[in-house]
This record gives sequence, C-alpha cells and structure tokens, in this order.
Amino acid sequence: MLSQTHKIVLALLMVAREPLTREQVEICLQEEVPLDAIMMQLNAFFQEEDLPLIIQPLAEGYRLLTRSEYAPYLSRLFQNKGRIKLSHPALETLAIIAYKQPITKAEIDALRGVDTNLKPLIEKNLIEIRGRQNSPGKPLLYGTSSYFLEYFGLNSLKDLPQLPEIEEITSANEPITQSQTDALE
Repeated sequence: MLSQTHKIVLALLMVAREPLTREQVEICLQEEVPLDAIMMQLNAFFQEEDLPLIIQPLAEGYRLLTRSEYAPYLSRLFQNKGRIKLSHPALETLAIIAYKQPITKAEIDALRGVDTNLKPLIEKNLIEIRGRQNSPGKPLLYGTSSYFLEYFGLNSLKDLPQLPEIEEITSANEPITQSQTDALE
C-alpha cells in the first residue's frame, strides 16, 4: 500500500517533462523527504505488482520509465519518432565534448582535424554553450546538456565509460586476424 507521499511523488514523476529532482519534490510537498528511499519503495511496489514501470536515476533526478521488455511494443506505437539520428562525425564531436568539456570549437576542430559544425548538436539539445573562455577573442565554451544525460541514460557525466573501459570493449570486438587464427591452431 502506498502512502499519500508516495502517491504524490508518483504523480509528479508521471507529469514531469524532465528528470524530477529532490528540490522540485520538496517544493511541491513543502517539506524534506527521503526521496531515494521513496523511489526504492516505489520500484519495489512496481516489481511486486508486476507493473511495466521502473524509476531510474537520470540527469541528477528521477524519471518514470517503462521496463525494457516493453520496448518493442512502444517502438511500434511511436514508430521511432523522436529518435535522434547522428552521423559518425556528429557522434565523434559529441564524444569529444562529453569527455573534454568545457571546450571551444577551435579545440574540437584541432582534435578532429576538420572544421566541425556544432549547430545540429545544439539544435538537438545535446550540447549547450557554457560560457566564454578567458582568452583572446573570448571563444564560446561548449558542454553537454542535461538532455544529453537523459537521452543516453546517464545520471551524471561520471557514468560515462572511462577510456580504459572503452579500449577493453573495442579490443574485445576487433575481428580475429589471420595470425591470431594461426596461433590458435
């Protein structure tokens, strides 16, 4: 059985357009609440009742989501509308910004070796202007947005894979060469 506080938090989760933060809940309830415990209790309730819902920590807040096993049905309903399509260069640029932020366009161009168009990433709300660098010309500084965290299912930038993890993953997925095949025989 859910308490009134649990029901109010669930209602807030259902209507929130962005991840729900502790501050927002406390403003609405006009009192301090043990939000992490409430979210765990709501998730336990969803599990007990076999509901297709789950609460995930995202972008330093919480989102009410559907369980992954319902994705095929939901994708048919929405027919992948709203999915962001990014080219390889855009993904490369986004990765550079995510790991090096705040960063200037000139620094991004120098790392990529080509002139970079940041406009599509800004329009898709994946990156944002974070200020200006205190150097000649005062170039703009770019960083990822909270929508970036939400879209990629991250609670914070600390959840990004570290470079050694990425190297492990990519080396594990490399095709076997002829010399490796010969060594196995």
